[in-house]
Amino acid sequence: MQKVKKKKKLNITPYLFIAPHVIIFIIFFLVPMIYGIYASFTKWDLFTSPTFVGLKNYSVFLTNTESVFYRQFWNGLKNTVIFVLISVPFQLAIPLVLAMLLNKRPKGRNIFQGIFYMPTLFSITSVTLTWLFIFNRSLGLFNKMFGTDINWYAEQPWAWITIVVTTIWWGIGGNLIIYVAALSGIDKSILEAADLDGASGWKRFRYITVPSIQFPLVYTLIVSVIAQFNIYGQPLMLTAGGPSESTFVLLMYIRNLAFGTGKSAAGMASAMSTCLGLIIGSVAVGQLILLRKNSD
Repeated sequence: MQKVKKKKKLNITPYLFIAPHVIIFIIFFLVPMIYGIYASFTKWDLFTSPTFVGLKNYSVFLTNTESVFYRQFWNGLKNTVIFVLISVPFQLAIPLVLAMLLNKRPKGRNIFQGIFYMPTLFSITSVTLTWLFIFNRSLGLFNKMFGTDINWYAEQPWAWITIVVTTIWWGIGGNLIIYVAALSGIDKSILEAADLDGASGWKRFRYITVPSIQFPLVYTLIVSVIAQFNIYGQPLMLTAGGPSESTFVLLMYIRNLAFGTGKSAAGMASAMSTCLGLIIGSVAVGQLILLRKNSD
């Protein structure tokens, strides 16, 4: 007589552990994202029901040169890209240099590592307030120390410098920890063999260090680019978008359209947000493709 196979009992325990995270992800990320994409195809003021308008919002801010939304989008995107291009190289290079110095295990290594990491523990609001006082024209540390009278927040290029310095100081610790861990995993015998062969410091860095930490470098590059495209708090609190809207980034325009004074243009703001999300996603995918090509 043929034996009947017993059905394997489903173990639901793992699903119970991940269920809270999945529920939170759905409620606070997936649903708002889907509704935001839908809202981008509507005319909506947050109070009345959205009216479907198709691609009109996108057409207005992307192509209608006479529209205020066109000026806001392209000026905001330009300023955001400027910030990304200026800040990201520093966000990668400074932590890498510091990590290489700490990798030599100087005295007080753990203390210095903790000091560099500490700013990341604070909110961007508290960090920005700190630098707001440091760069203050009348009472700030920089002007007092160097005897200058620079109006840091109201003149260029000083306005961008304050934003970039604040951002780097706040975010340097996260990348530093990643690089320290990656550098400690490099086989020391390879570096010693390169020393015996007479390889210069630059050649050791280029042909041994960089290939050995390629994945952490690309990971921090992608994360840094995404984070910097989402800049909002620093220019809002430091320069309020000035001077002459030269630091008015795209997220500031989006926020003002949706929640600023006057009638809300939440549908237009959603369209700009969706477009920004597509740009960030495209940049991230492009970086991953380059990584795969370089690793083949």
